[in-house]
Amino acid sequence: MRRTSGAAAGPGLPPAAGAPAAGAPGVREEIASSWRRVRLAGLDPAAPVDTDADAGVETVADVGSTLLRGAVPVLEDLEEGLRGSRYSTVLVDRDCRVARRWCDDPRLGEAFDSLDVRVGASLLEERIGTNALGTAMVARHGVAVHGSEHFVEALQAFSCYGHPIRHPLTKRIEGVLDLTALREQASPLLAPLVSRAVHEIEQRLLDGSRASEKSLLAAFQGAVGLRRRPILAVGEDIVLSNHAAQDLLSPADVALLRVLADEPQQRDQQAIELTLESGQPVSVEVTRVSGARRGALLRVDKVSGALARAVTTRSRTRRDRVGPPRLVAGVSGSGRTTRARALAADHLPVQVMRPATALLEGAEEWARQFEAAMRRGSGTVCVDGIDLLPDALLDVVTGWVDAPTRPDLVLTSGPVAGLQGAAATLAGMATWREELVPLAARRQDVPELAASMLREVAGGRPVHLTPRVVEALCAQAWPGNLRELKAVVVHLAQARSTGGLTVDDLPEQYRSGAPAGALTALEQAERDVIVTALRDAGGVKVRAAEALGLSRTTLYARMRALRING
Repeated sequence: MRRTSGAAAGPGLPPAAGAPAAGAPGVREEIASSWRRVRLAGLDPAAPVDTDADAGVETVADVGSTLLRGAVPVLEDLEEGLRGSRYSTVLVDRDCRVARRWCDDPRLGEAFDSLDVRVGASLLEERIGTNALGTAMVARHGVAVHGSEHFVEALQAFSCYGHPIRHPLTKRIEGVLDLTALREQASPLLAPLVSRAVHEIEQRLLDGSRASEKSLLAAFQGAVGLRRRPILAVGEDIVLSNHAAQDLLSPADVALLRVLADEPQQRDQQAIELTLESGQPVSVEVTRVSGARRGALLRVDKVSGALARAVTTRSRTRRDRVGPPRLVAGVSGSGRTTRARALAADHLPVQVMRPATALLEGAEEWARQFEAAMRRGSGTVCVDGIDLLPDALLDVVTGWVDAPTRPDLVLTSGPVAGLQGAAATLAGMATWREELVPLAARRQDVPELAASMLREVAGGRPVHLTPRVVEALCAQAWPGNLRELKAVVVHLAQARSTGGLTVDDLPEQYRSGAPAGALTALEQAERDVIVTALRDAGGVKVRAAEALGLSRTTLYARMRALRING
């Protein structure tokens, strides 16, 4: 993962001004409030920009997503009208990750590249400071951020206006649209221009929802007919059910079936056996509905005899096996969520509760979703990033630990040694723990991991890693851990369709087969201490410098000398 020093404004851009102090005279309250939030998150104005871009490899925008299908035609028209204006458009999804980017000014494109503002990059306020996209997500209305109003110095060369995109039916924020220019080109016309485009996107989302609902309704009406079989049709924002389903299914059953319908499937149709909240064993036939976003038709049948006894026994055995919470800890990118999902394989379906939901949709919405998932009594609930949740939500999770009937509970967090307060208390209730070590500490696993990732992303194409590529991969420091390795493997897989992948197919910065000049034993020990301090500080260098008793300048110098990426 590339991280850019806050001192640089980007290629060909004017130097950034110094970051003003929160509460400085003349600063708008909206900006001052953002600075206070950012300082509480531990960011430093001179810190490098870290967009977590490599983590976005697995979530690169789906061209068929609801947001992009609604936004792309509008943005193409907007961008055609902006040609020659030197503006840029950036669209983020509801997780505040870049879904689309367009630049009319080559200098802006180069600056965005140097800051890793690319598809998949996270622009959350807590990660890169005050900015028109992340701050608009928090404020939930249009936000302008000009020049020195950006908290992080590396962003102060820009002037931006971001406006949330709300789905007209659900009122949920689906993303944010932003127009950016160099700060000397700021225009008061940015706000109305973006607002008009957002309105057009929202209308397309509404039209798309209506078309999706029509497809779902048609499938539902065709399935119901005159039969009394319980039928459910679930879509992105709607649930349809006949009287037989309403009589058989409780709200918790319907919620569970929605989760099951949303699980990835290898086929367009499959059968699932489970026990309802009432104790009735059933078989559910799940069929995808073409033309309906996330749409599925569910036909529910009561089962009896030997099959009923088998379903009930399986359900009871699964409930009996649910014990104390399990915890997967480790630095960001070490594979915590992937490992947590693997642990949950025996207790399906899995619902992952992410901290971004609490940030973007509010703590009350996060608590509502979590409690609904826990009341289902089966499957697994994975609480991702307990160290990023407020104490009030951690108290909600803790309150369910001793519930007599609940789903399996799997937690993930940063390194256990760094947990404090309610997060440490909750982690202490997990009698089974697994702490994942950074990839740099298990270089022997890199060849197998890289080969496995290549098989996954190559889609059956006959490509393989040559020995020199494996050697180069093993020599890297991998500060981004598995996410960074996955990003490099994806890059490799796109290089050719058949044969051996060579060192020339690697991104340029990864082509060195071995570090230039071996470190002495003393230097290696110093390097390990700094790497550990950075890991414990979550990559925040100002914190690591304080923990080591060094100035930030000295830390940066030692990192360069010891070839520590970050």
